[in-house]
Amino acid sequence: MESKPKILIIEDEKVVQDILRRLLRPKGYLLTFIDRGDEGIRRLKQDHDFQLVITDLMLPGASGLDVLATAGDRDPELPVIVITAYATVDSAVDAMKGGAFDYLTKPFNNEEVMLVIEKALETRRLVDENRSLKRELNKKYGFENIIGRSKVMMDVFDLISQAAPSNATILIRGDSGTGKELIARAIHHNSPRKDHPFVTLNAGAIPSELLESQLFGHVKGSFTGATGDKKGLCEVADTGSLFLDEIGNISLELQAKLLRVIQEKEIMPVGSTTIMKIDIRLICATNADLERMVSDGQFREDLYYRLNVIEIALPSLRERMEDMPLLVDHFIGKYQTENSKSIHRVEPAFMEVLEAYHWPGNVRELENLIERAVVLSRDGTVDKDLLPPHFLKKVQDGQGFVPSFDFSVPLHQQIQTFERALIIKALDVCDGVQKGAAQMLGVKTTTLNEMMKRHKLR
Repeated sequence: MESKPKILIIEDEKVVQDILRRLLRPKGYLLTFIDRGDEGIRRLKQDHDFQLVITDLMLPGASGLDVLATAGDRDPELPVIVITAYATVDSAVDAMKGGAFDYLTKPFNNEEVMLVIEKALETRRLVDENRSLKRELNKKYGFENIIGRSKVMMDVFDLISQAAPSNATILIRGDSGTGKELIARAIHHNSPRKDHPFVTLNAGAIPSELLESQLFGHVKGSFTGATGDKKGLCEVADTGSLFLDEIGNISLELQAKLLRVIQEKEIMPVGSTTIMKIDIRLICATNADLERMVSDGQFREDLYYRLNVIEIALPSLRERMEDMPLLVDHFIGKYQTENSKSIHRVEPAFMEVLEAYHWPGNVRELENLIERAVVLSRDGTVDKDLLPPHFLKKVQDGQGFVPSFDFSVPLHQQIQTFERALIIKALDVCDGVQKGAAQMLGVKTTTLNEMMKRHKLR
């Protein structure tokens, strides 16, 4: 339930107090009356919950202008309405220069007073709403929301914390599902541009013939269907950041125009002859091999070097498996809140299945599976039975453990992953009996036990 606005009224005339009380109490506003300026200042310093201040200009102890100055120091966006019986041009000018929301004279019209008060409260409501949204954005896109304590992720955190405050162009590289857009948003929301637009465009989802218009805009009549002028996303992102995903998909012709954006900070809408200056920070992402594309003549070398000022390489989930428990806890917390569920236990068997899988879909694939498990849980427990049958079959059949000729993963890591998969498969076939699994694998039971400990298998 939304709380009623709190209003501080600093007025030494009882008649005026009574009038304001009769006008405002039926609205449900929470009113605090004080009859001295110095006491009003003290209350303002103590209580930061007021959404509006109404003050007389002439007060014992301190003037209304002193109250206005204190309110401005405490919160520049706290609206203050000044009321006085001694209206002069100079006093009005002083009040408005001091930051007053409005200035009223006694005797005042009751309807006029209510109109001004409601307008001031609506302004304050919008300010509070905007602040709340910014807090949510900072919480959502703060570095702390990027989950991971593995060394590879700590290196990523260190790099983005250094890169974010700069104006440098960023190239984020990583497999699909590793969270490239999340990193881009975190960079923007931790940069000096955080109060300005963050605009995204997936270059792989738009036909090449339309991509130029999306980026730079067009003028009326520039092509069939252009029935009016349209801003491009570069212009929309002016003073902010433009996140261009799948940068490897853009044509060579458009690459040349994007290079001009970076070098000259200017664009030309399709069909126009007018050059427009813009100020954007470009953040790009790709899972393509841009170096090979440059060698093959599919990507401009000069653009590649312009984009690759700071490169952030996101590890695949298989390269940061030690983060698995943190990620599982995070997604369970997220989806139990969204679905009004209470998950109090994660069964070891559930984690063992997750840790055995190779995760070609990375963190996005894990998130989807956790959401499913939370939604389907009946007793607050998450067990492997809540995983999709096709997923369990992949694990049982040994699929997905080792990629075919994936040279991005070190040999020793692939060997360890496959060894773990073999152990799990042998234990599954032998119904968890270690002696039988050891015989199947051709090792001693004690050796299997040590291997299980090393792979954190129960």
